[in-house]
Amino acid sequence: MLQARSKTSRGPFVLTASALALAFWAGPVIADDMMAFIPPGGKSILIDNLEASDSGKIGELAATTASNEEWAALYAGLLPDLGKNALETVTGYSAINFPLSPEDLARLQETGAAEVLPLDGKELAINNCQNCHSLFSGYLVHDRDVTGWLGIFKSPFHSELPMTETERETFSHYSAINMPLKFEDVPPEYRF
Repeated sequence: MLQARSKTSRGPFVLTASALALAFWAGPVIADDMMAFIPPGGKSILIDNLEASDSGKIGELAATTASNEEWAALYAGLLPDLGKNALETVTGYSAINFPLSPEDLARLQETGAAEVLPLDGKELAINNCQNCHSLFSGYLVHDRDVTGWLGIFKSPFHSELPMTETERETFSHYSAINMPLKFEDVPPEYRF
């Protein structure tokens, strides 16, 4: 058992392994629900639009090599109801992250779970941007193009973020399409 001191009381409290596991697994779900106001990233768009109807389609796409223009044409036909930003987001995500490595493709085929796909731009922003500064003032209201977003990784405090070059490109592409958000679209508890 893990023991920790409570900040509100003088006595220790005990967290059981099951409580820790619940907190670990529920955390992303709770965070995702709390961040629903942020546009979905490429992985989420794929899962939400394809997994229920054709789980094999995600594996097929993840094994595909295509240019940005080819991905755009493919998704325009495959997911015709996507809006412009969602279409650009999933197109960029696929062009940057696909094809998956043979190991990741094997895991995807073995498990059938699309969650093995690389993190998308929204996930990368949530995981990295609010550790040091406000998500609102440090990310959600910034208006940059892809080059501008990539440029933030040149500063000493951002260069240390544990992100691969592919993740930085995924984040930057997503952010250039989906940021800034309008002030009124951000819940009050996330402003400033």
